[in-house]
Amino acid sequence: MARKIIITCAVTGAIHTPSMSPHLPVTPEEIAEAAVGAAEAGAAVVHLHARDPETGKPDQTPEAFEPFLKVIKQRSDAVINITTGGSPFMRVEERVRPAEVFAPEVASLNMGSINFGLYPMLERFTEFDHDWEREHLKNSRDLVFRNSFKEIEYVLRTLTDKGTRFEFECYDIAHLYNLAHFLDRGLVRPPLFVQSVFGILGGIGAHEEDVIHMKRTADRLFGDQYQWSVLGAGKNQMRVAALSVAMGGNLRVGLEDSLWAGPGVLAQSNAEQVRIARGIVEGLGLDIASPEEARAMLDLKGGDKVAF
Repeated sequence: MARKIIITCAVTGAIHTPSMSPHLPVTPEEIAEAAVGAAEAGAAVVHLHARDPETGKPDQTPEAFEPFLKVIKQRSDAVINITTGGSPFMRVEERVRPAEVFAPEVASLNMGSINFGLYPMLERFTEFDHDWEREHLKNSRDLVFRNSFKEIEYVLRTLTDKGTRFEFECYDIAHLYNLAHFLDRGLVRPPLFVQSVFGILGGIGAHEEDVIHMKRTADRLFGDQYQWSVLGAGKNQMRVAALSVAMGGNLRVGLEDSLWAGPGVLAQSNAEQVRIARGIVEGLGLDIASPEEARAMLDLKGGDKVAF
């Protein structure tokens, strides 16, 4: 297969709060529309979280996911990726439950524990519609996003027998070595889908040298046994995406990772960010991967073998 670029779109996440942008999907209907719109714009994979439709607070119950999973599957051919990251404030047993119930083609998996600082956003956003939002950000001053070896293995053993593959989220160089550890133990198998995360306070930075270092380390550890993708948080989103494509990698965008379409300009939709990312890919003379091409590249089981 000629080189194709997988665009993943993470449509809502658990970091940004509803008061930060009127365009952040919150209700099941909004999440479904956002995912379908992203797929129509060129995203081969949609990465999904759920929220309480009244308050917008992250909700990791299977019941919160069910209303939009079937709609997205019916209206698009996109690969559906269910988070096991949930919110950093949740226990791993809670975080893995939706993927355990619905057995998606892909589930995200964080590959190590980090400090997870969201509190600097209080300098930009000062007015909130819901009481939980300010506390959510403020409490991250003392937040360790826990992903111990035991917890990572718990997720792997819970989902692997269901045929679910993983988006391995690596927030730092050590997380690549953690993944290599599980590869050596035979608990994961190639091709690995490595999602390098840049610009979260507590993880690796988003400087060009950081991106190069992450790619060089992954090449040394995994050789031709992996597909590399990146996400840049906030203002770093499109710059890091462009670096990845130029270096032979894939990319992730979406309102989970950044609310912006440009300096000081809120993205109107997830689809808008996908279109910008697609322009980067095609501007470099490359083509985006279709969902079926992404399935082949990542060796996925197919959308007909999920439990929704």
